[in-house]
Amino acid sequence: MTTSSSFQSVTSAYDGIVRGHATRIRDWAGEIWADKARLRRIAMIWGVAAVAAVALVLWLTGGRYTGTDDAYIQAAKLMVTTDVSGLVQSVEVKQGQHVKAGQVLFRLDPKPFQIALDTAKANLAQSVIDVNSTRADYRSTIGQVNAQAAQVRLAEQTYNRYAALAASNAISPIQLDQVRGTLQTARATLVSLQQNAQTQLAKLSGDPAMPVDRAPAYMKEKAAVDEAERQLSHTIVRAPFEGDVTEVDSLQPGTLVISAMSAFTTTSAVGLVSTSNTWVTANMKETDLTHVANGDPVSITVDTYPGHTWHGHIDAVSQASDSAFSALPSENASSNWVKVVQRIPVRITLDSKAGDPPLRAGMSVIATIDTHHRRWYRLLFGH
Repeated sequence: MTTSSSFQSVTSAYDGIVRGHATRIRDWAGEIWADKARLRRIAMIWGVAAVAAVALVLWLTGGRYTGTDDAYIQAAKLMVTTDVSGLVQSVEVKQGQHVKAGQVLFRLDPKPFQIALDTAKANLAQSVIDVNSTRADYRSTIGQVNAQAAQVRLAEQTYNRYAALAASNAISPIQLDQVRGTLQTARATLVSLQQNAQTQLAKLSGDPAMPVDRAPAYMKEKAAVDEAERQLSHTIVRAPFEGDVTEVDSLQPGTLVISAMSAFTTTSAVGLVSTSNTWVTANMKETDLTHVANGDPVSITVDTYPGHTWHGHIDAVSQASDSAFSALPSENASSNWVKVVQRIPVRITLDSKAGDPPLRAGMSVIATIDTHHRRWYRLLFGH
């Protein structure tokens, strides 16, 4: 009984205290509400403090993402042409057509190149005949050298006999002179034949049994045949990779393609833009690259497709700014120099998936990089 009465008295006292505080709070709120100037001062002070607190929290937890809208879709592209000159015979593709690697784009008239190939093959066959003829001439000359050597030995023997007879005055000096002349003529003929044999042997590279395909003349003509075949094959221009063709209308049948001018005009080539080898080049401010590293995930939105997001990752950060490759770089040693934040190209590889809309080179995009770093973390740990 005593315990129950004590509990009731404590509860009554607690209720009285609560009611007293509630009354004072209502009275204080009524006073503030009645005093509009005081209400405005409190609202301003606490409102600014609340906004500052929220901004501070957002700033400390932010800094994880960086990005730029100075970014564009890039794709492997090429003006496909040939290294031989000739008239365009036919164009096998049309503007915007999708082609596979190795598909024919256009053809040059092959007749001049076929004639050049036939001529080269004829010269090659003639070189085989020439080598075999030289080998036969060498063998014939060696036979003549051997026969003439026998004649020289016979003339020497005859001369020795006549010299012995002339010593005993058995013959006249005129007869001895005739025999001496015959010997000298035989020796001169032998020397001439030996020199001719050496010339023939030199044409065979010193090896009379050398195979025909190792002869220099044959190898020269064989190289000419290979070059003619290469040029003939290059009259058919094929796509080096898969993609969409463009700039087709500038190349028409009958156009004279000049190989030396192909790099300076579009009338000698067909444009090809890859549909699979695409990436994003983001020109980032140098001040935004502090914590950007290769492999960081990137979210990409394309202006053409609002609401659709692509994902990718940093492939490479350029080692030089765009201005470093300028033909006329800025001169920063002048007295009126103004510091300008430089842009560093960042290559972003797209992780494309089925169902993504098609991307075209030159499209404007917005790239957002996740650096995984927040300001509060850097403030606490210094990195």
